[in-house]
Amino acid sequence: MRVVLDSNVLLVALGANSRFKSIWESFIDGKYQLVIADEIIYEYQEILTQHSAVGIAEKVTEVFIESPDIIFQNVYYKWNLITTDPDDNKFFDIAVAANADYLVTNDAHFNTAKKSSFPSVKIISAEEFLRIAEHL
Repeated sequence: MRVVLDSNVLLVALGANSRFKSIWESFIDGKYQLVIADEIIYEYQEILTQHSAVGIAEKVTEVFIESPDIIFQNVYYKWNLITTDPDDNKFFDIAVAANADYLVTNDAHFNTAKKSSFPSVKIISAEEFLRIAEHL
């Protein structure tokens, strides 16, 4: 299964006491593949550096480098469906390019993309993906 995680979901999944921790643990256990690109890695690093413990961003990047369950995807077309926060388009665009099974986000900016019939991307919340990850 191919999954794109918005940075807000990665952040909560990494918390030691987070109820979303099994999202990260399922990835580590090889239960799904995480789709990324350079600009997503840069955002992950920025968000983790600002909002998590010292060194977490570096450790996550190391995991990405070593994991066989990372799909590094190039984006060849920008859909620009998310106008309220254009920076979020990178997550949608990579989900389309990789034919991802899920784009997981808690960001309401993606609501317009949810309504798009083409291209179609299954956009779900961290809560919904948590239930999926627990049964992988």
